Parts: sequence; structure tokens; C-alpha cells
Amino acid sequence: MRILIAEDEAVSRRVLEARLIKWGYEVVITSHGQGAWETLQRDDAPPLAILDVMMPEIDGIELCRRARQLERAIPTYIILLTASTTKEQVVAGLDAGADDYMTKPFDHDELRARVQAGARIVELQMSLAERLREREEALAQIKRLQGMLPMCSYCKSIRDDQNYWQRVESYIAEHAEVQFSHSICPSCYEKVVQPMLDEMKESMSKALDSE
Repeated sequence: MRILIAEDEAVSRRVLEARLIKWGYEVVITSHGQGAWETLQRDDAPPLAILDVMMPEIDGIELCRRARQLERAIPTYIILLTASTTKEQVVAGLDAGADDYMTKPFDHDELRARVQAGARIVELQMSLAERLREREEALAQIKRLQGMLPMCSYCKSIRDDQNYWQRVESYIAEHAEVQFSHSICPSCYEKVVQPMLDEMKESMSKALDSE
């Protein structure tokens, strides 16, 4: 997973980079808020970002506000880094849209735990987005079935896009999440099945009378 680091302090930035790479993450680095904002706007923006609160040009809290205004199927998971221990700054960051925060200097084990938690949430969101996409594709297939379909006037088979004739239930089963169980409607029972049963009874009756 790719992670954006936006940190203007060189030492802290290098420590973050080294730790994240050691833990198997791909890192994108910027030393100021403007560079972070440009990265977050890209279509291939990292799904997780670690942003320092105090940065030149655009601070971390403002970055959170801007990031939350972006129309994204999967919002960026944001961890704020702050040197302040006051509740006001932490609350301001969370109100602006941050998902988590850490105080500097940060503990490496705590950092790994918080990044892992964020990565799990991002992966869950990606999985849900993929399921939604599959559902939308299935609905699109169902909508296509609402159009004009070539159907045989005699056997009621349907012609598909490859000019191949299929039974109607086979065609629908291939293009939608539908399974069929065969039964007999009351009208067909009265018009088709009942006369056949009556004919069979009459034939059996005649056969018994002739014995």
C-alpha cells in the first residue's frame, strides 16, 4: 500500500520514511502542504496519508478540510502528526476530517499499530467498493434485458449477441443473477394439463371396460 508523508521536519520525515519502507509500504514524500495537496488531488493519490499539522503554505488541518471535499469513492485515510498535546488542536484536526492522530515524538510501535489499523480500514473500503461495482454491473446487465430481444414465435428461444439461439431461462440466467424452478401456472394447468389428465383417465377407463 502507498502512503503519503507530508512533513517539513527533515529528521522526522526520514524516520517516517525508513520505518514505513521497513514495514513493507511504498512511500510518497513531500516537505510542504502545497505538495501534499497536489498529490492528494491526483487520481492515483495514496489511500493513506500522514500529515504534519504545522507545515508551510498549507497546514495539516486545512489539508484535511480540502481532502474531505474531494469526490472520491474511497476517501483518503488521514493520520495527523502534532507536536502539541492540547486538546484544542487534536479536536480541530478531527473536526476537519482526520481519521487518527499521533503526537511527536512518536513511538514506533504505536505508529506501526495506527498505520496497520488505517490500512485495514482502507482495504475494507476497497473490498466494499469492488462489491458495489460488481453489483452495479449486474444491475446494468438486468437493465439491458429490458430492451428488445429477438424471440422465436414458436419455441420462444432468444437470440443472443453471437446469433446463437437459447432457451429464455438459459439466456436470463447468463445475464442476471437469476435461477429458475419450473412449475405450472393455473391457466396452463387448466388449458393443457387438465385436458391431458382427462384424456388419460378416459383412455384408462376404456381399457378397463374392454377387459
